[in-house]
Amino acid sequence: MTVASARAAVVEVKDLRAYYRTRQFGVQREVRAVDGVSLAVRADEIYGLAGESSCGKSTLIKTIAGAIRPPLQVVGGSVAFDFGGGLIDLYGADASALAAIRWKHLSYVMQGSMSVLNPVRRVRHSFVDFAFRHVGKPVPEFLEIVHAHLLRLHLRPEILEAYPHQLSGGMRQRVAIALATVCRPELIIADEPTTALDVIVQKSVLDMIREVQRELKSSLIFVTHDMAVHANLCHRLGVMYAGRLIEEGRTTDIFGAPRHPYTTHLIASLPRLGRTAATAALEGSPPNLADPPTGCRFHPRCPLAMDVCRRETPPLANVAPGHRVACFAVTPATSP
Repeated sequence: MTVASARAAVVEVKDLRAYYRTRQFGVQREVRAVDGVSLAVRADEIYGLAGESSCGKSTLIKTIAGAIRPPLQVVGGSVAFDFGGGLIDLYGADASALAAIRWKHLSYVMQGSMSVLNPVRRVRHSFVDFAFRHVGKPVPEFLEIVHAHLLRLHLRPEILEAYPHQLSGGMRQRVAIALATVCRPELIIADEPTTALDVIVQKSVLDMIREVQRELKSSLIFVTHDMAVHANLCHRLGVMYAGRLIEEGRTTDIFGAPRHPYTTHLIASLPRLGRTAATAALEGSPPNLADPPTGCRFHPRCPLAMDVCRRETPPLANVAPGHRVACFAVTPATSP
């Protein structure tokens, strides 16, 4: 797979921290779901986010998309977009500036198609509600654009007259992707778009996503816990653990030579033809993000843990061009 060229970042995240904060019966609780994440996604690139459930992937992309609701709060860091008209600070811009970029420049495919489609209105109304004002055409011309877009994605325009419950899960997911891309945005964020689909339908949805990205030359942030999907789709991959980014690099480099012990375990867990031995499970469980361990958050489960791992947080350091790892066992020079 060809890696996207090193052009200016479409979105740049710096030291982003987003916590769930609640107060009940006089007790305040803080869950550090995203804790100091920095990354950049370039133009015409598919960037994957991997990691087990509850590692912070979905919270991170909600924060990048600006789709946060209490009790989730952004407590630090920044998210900046560059769609060719100058930098836009997501959490510093006014509401009108953000409304102007949503769907036209930035779209978000949420987890579960029924989260997007109104169950009591026809599919056509969802396209009008989300995209009509961004296209800026009269209704008849707008619907012609929608019809042409659906045909380009191998969907029949007749589905516009259906209610969501009349469509299969795979068809609803395709419609959600069509809805997110009808305005031809520069950045698409997709959160587990193939979850709960069987493997045949999953393949067709992934093929559709790849085809859309190639045609529009959009950037795509793709979230899934399925490492096999990342291997076949993504140019670059970021691996998260307990709210932090612990490894990032070209997908081929990470699958060919993973450096972080957690990444090594994720890749080793993939099924392989001819394997007869049982795959060893990773001992322990992910930490409680309301009370995370000191130092490296992976150290209670890490077979390479050292004293420094319990005391200090490893920086996300370069170990090769375009390859960053947060592990003292990999970058011992950074340890005290």
